[in-house]
Amino acid sequence: MVHLTSVPSDAAARRGSVAEGMQKIQFDDPAGDEGSVSVYGSRYAAQELPQHEMPDHEMPKEIAYRMIRDDLTLDGNPMLNLASFVTTYMEEEVEKLMAEALPKNFIDYEEYPQTAEIQNRCVSMIARMFNAPTQSEDMSAMGTSTVGSSEAIMLGVLSMKRRWQNKRKAEGKDYSKPNIVMNAAVQVCWEKAARYFEVEERYSFCTEDRYVIDPEEAVNLVDENTIGICAIIGTTYTGEYEDVKAINDLLVKKNIDCPIHVDAASGGFVAPFVVPDLPWDFRLEKVVSINVSGHKYGLVYPGVGWVIWRSPEFLPKELVFNINYLGADQASFTLNFSKGASQVIGQYYQMIRLGKRGYRSIMMNLTRTADYLAANLKQLGFVIMSKGGGQGLPLVAFRLDPGKGHHYDEFAVAHQLRERGWVVPAYTMAPHSESLKLMRVVVREDFSRARCDTLVKDIKLALQTLDEMDKKTVEMHQEHLKQNTAATKNKNSHPHYAKEKHSLQGKHGKTHAVC
Repeated sequence: MVHLTSVPSDAAARRGSVAEGMQKIQFDDPAGDEGSVSVYGSRYAAQELPQHEMPDHEMPKEIAYRMIRDDLTLDGNPMLNLASFVTTYMEEEVEKLMAEALPKNFIDYEEYPQTAEIQNRCVSMIARMFNAPTQSEDMSAMGTSTVGSSEAIMLGVLSMKRRWQNKRKAEGKDYSKPNIVMNAAVQVCWEKAARYFEVEERYSFCTEDRYVIDPEEAVNLVDENTIGICAIIGTTYTGEYEDVKAINDLLVKKNIDCPIHVDAASGGFVAPFVVPDLPWDFRLEKVVSINVSGHKYGLVYPGVGWVIWRSPEFLPKELVFNINYLGADQASFTLNFSKGASQVIGQYYQMIRLGKRGYRSIMMNLTRTADYLAANLKQLGFVIMSKGGGQGLPLVAFRLDPGKGHHYDEFAVAHQLRERGWVVPAYTMAPHSESLKLMRVVVREDFSRARCDTLVKDIKLALQTLDEMDKKTVEMHQEHLKQNTAATKNKNSHPHYAKEKHSLQGKHGKTHAVC
């Protein structure tokens, strides 16, 4: 998900980031040969980096590298970013493979046929991991790589909508009012898919003691205009697996012709190895499509995703383009066209390098670490909101015990941890349960037991620091941080789009958990 950036006016661009009055002070350019001085002895080190307009002249490559690298040091450390599911570690060998593939345009099948074959292998492996039917050549599963689960979800929604429209047209019925049923805790890309493709959103809302979709409520929201139900394997807030089987069984029991799309963005590479007997995938007859993020627990750097359909019946033929591109005929169903091949190659490496046993070992270790962290946080007095023992994603969602009368909240704890380098975000829960505040730690492959112990010590220290502050000091500190964080200072959002009222955030103040 990429943010929309406002282009500054000429006056704003001229002001730049120079402090008031500094524009009047003139400095002589450094003397000497640019090729003989160090990076920081060159004239470029005494100038502002170009921000709004491409410079007229070039600069030496080593200086461009160093200037940009120095600029990026202001970013956080990805390994301490416990907000994100996105992979932050891969082995050197696969990094080399991915770097070597950087010049390859993945869509050019004629020039890079083996790269296309590698995608086919990945699709086949992932489909079988999701128990896709493979008995018939004509009705076998199919799938494609995407740039992430957002694109995969868009494709899933498109295929469900078109299939529903075709059915309604064949029956001579109105097909102008499609709707989709989902949990209000969905990731924002579901809202985007519904809005972009003109599908009404119907929500099953969370409560203060239930953070997943209610199967009975979801099925009751279905009518003749429903294109499908979204069920999530690993919600972004608490990591819980929604009860896909219960939704499936209710649809079968009531003889309702409504498909299920499973959003397994986070859980698709976890559940098959930690809880292999949990029925959530193509073992259930109503599940027609599944998306998964390769760049989350698929253990690949961003961005690669995958979407699998049960059979051609659920991917209408008119959505697939048969095209001749750069000399080769190819079938294409995608929102993107040209893209790099590196991530697909990285996914294949991980699957053959680790195998089922390797993935299982990693996911079980992450699950144990998450349980260990949850036990330590419970000892510190936190209320644990996530499921342990492999019954959800390897993450820990937790909140302060409201019965202890703290004069600070979860956001204050998150800010204290940020001062120690950790990114452990605080959120309010999904609509209808937004009075609940929570924090969340995502346990990724490189989050070892030793690093977990360090985090626990820092959380304990953060609580001690806040306990020693009075309420007024905590509030002043919070306000200072709100006014001076990078997010608050970001002026690039266009004011025209502020305060919208069409999204869950606009209507309910929903905060979207990082994914």
